[in-house]
Amino acid sequence: MYPSELLYTTEHTWLKLEDDKKGRVGITYYAQDQLKEAKFVDLPASGDRVTHMEPFGSIESNKASIDLYSPVSGTVIENNHALENEPKLVNQEPYGRGWMIMVEMSNPAETDSLMSVEEYKAFIAH
Repeated sequence: MYPSELLYTTEHTWLKLEDDKKGRVGITYYAQDQLKEAKFVDLPASGDRVTHMEPFGSIESNKASIDLYSPVSGTVIENNHALENEPKLVNQEPYGRGWMIMVEMSNPAETDSLMSVEEYKAFIAH
């Protein structure tokens, strides 16, 4: 349910390091489960800048609208256009086809402040 190769934030986003400068970002199973069925996802465009632990977009469901927080700072090099027509991918595959943005990191050391899977599981258990 929570892949061990990912890094996690207290705002329920994850980061998958693709290499030493790039990371893929999405929301956790916990976050999508709290939202229930995603109806709309608002993501930044390629070329937009994101900032560590600042909102980069939002996701809406019938239940709520939440801000999405970036685990790292950098430049968006790709966003998941599939979510425009199929926002439910966030619920169906939060760690697969439901990913949100790919970031070229400007400060890879920010990953040191993110949680491991064990730390994240302990965090959501409280």
